[in-house]
Order: sequence, then structure tokens, then C-alpha cells
Amino acid sequence: MDEQSLIELLQQRLRFSKRIQQADAAVLIAITQEQKPKVLLTRRSIHLSQHAGEVSFPGGKRDPSDTSNIVVALREAQEETALNPFDVKLLGDLPIQRARSGLSVKPIVGLIPAQVDLIAQPTEIDRIFFVPLQELIDAPPLPYEVRLARQSIYFPSMQVESEIVWGLTARMLVSLFQYGLGHQKKWPFLVNPPNFGLAKF
Repeated sequence: MDEQSLIELLQQRLRFSKRIQQADAAVLIAITQEQKPKVLLTRRSIHLSQHAGEVSFPGGKRDPSDTSNIVVALREAQEETALNPFDVKLLGDLPIQRARSGLSVKPIVGLIPAQVDLIAQPTEIDRIFFVPLQELIDAPPLPYEVRLARQSIYFPSMQVESEIVWGLTARMLVSLFQYGLGHQKKWPFLVNPPNFGLAKF
């Protein structure tokens, strides 16, 4: 895919849904506006009670005072990364996703300047990093082992920047590719290989 046209495609294809549904939480998928756009990702603090150490988008639960999904996403992004809401050029939203906890989560997509000063809020996240959008599009789905009490389940994942992107965050990226770029990424729901090296997709 021509990297120069990625931003143009996102601008052409993304819109805000006319049917407004207030979600339990919202995240901001922030993409740098440059020739080779990058996606802003964070790694959640290992001290959190839920999803500790997982890669995610800036975001969180709705506060009673939040008036829309957009407000939730921008407020949480500012709290977690110090991203100025006025630096975000909103493009649209993606379908609501359901988290493992049962919460409904709305992804909001926006463009940010290529150079922004961000600061990780240490009680919530311990790393802020950027991954080229094209690299995420091209990343093959690799099996990621999640150990439960009595068994292991293998989820598809993208392994980038020495981090593993899986679960809700990965599903939102696949949704971004589909709705924002018209690109259908092969993404199995679960992989259950007979052994780790022989995953079938």
C-alpha cells in the first residue's frame, strides 16, 4: 500500500457514525500526519489491576461529566500522555468493540502532528511509543500464549517494537484497516496450534 496515500484514504473513508451510542469507555487511535504515518501506542503500567503491562491505545472509562465518546477519548489521552486535545484533528470513529471485562469501548480516530511532546502518566502507563502504520498493516498474525488456570489459549498478535499487540487493541487496528483503509487483514479469532511452532491461520 502506498504510504503517501494512507492519510488521504483515512480522511476520505472515515466518518462519525450518525447513530450515536454512548459507550462505557473510549480510546483514541492517534496517527501522526506525515509522509510515513505512525500510530501512537502505550504500554499499561504493571501496577494496574486490569490489563497490566498490555499494549493499548490511550483511553479509559467514561466519567459522569463526559458528554460524548469523543470527550472521553480526548480527556483520557491527555491524562495518560499529556496530549493536547487541540492538537488532535478528528477523523471519525470505528464500531464499538467489547472488552474481555464486558465493557463497550468506542475507538475515536484522529490525526496528530508528527512532532508532539508527550509525557507518560506513570500511575497508568510506563511507555509511549510509535509504530509505522504500514508496519502494522504488514505484520503477520503470530500466536500469543495466554495462560489461564487450567489451559493455554493462543490469540493472534502483532509483534512490533519489542512489544506484543493483541486482544482488543489488535482488533481495533484490524477494524481501522478495514474501515479506514479498505484493507482486509487476515485475523483469526483464536489460534490453537498443536505446538507453538505449527500454528495454522
